[in-house]
Amino acid sequence: MTKAEFTDRVAAKSGLSKRDATKAVDAFLDSITDALKSGEQVSFTGFGKFSPQQRKERQGVNPRTGQKVTIPAARVPKFSAGSQLKQALKQ
Repeated sequence: MTKAEFTDRVAAKSGLSKRDATKAVDAFLDSITDALKSGEQVSFTGFGKFSPQQRKERQGVNPRTGQKVTIPAARVPKFSAGSQLKQALKQ
């Protein structure tokens, strides 16, 4: 599902216009991004939790040449699914 398809679905389920649904989805995504940038976790009970995670520097291999490459440390987003979301996918 693309962002446009998701926005259309939000508009249909909420009764918002497509323009308002697009603004709402953009605000939602921006809010999560801003929170993760500042090191905060974002939790939705039953759905899941977004959190920033620090990855250490590690060794990798270039598949074309077989040469060892150092992959630098990075801060990345992590998502942990909540119990209700996991249960919904089992059915």
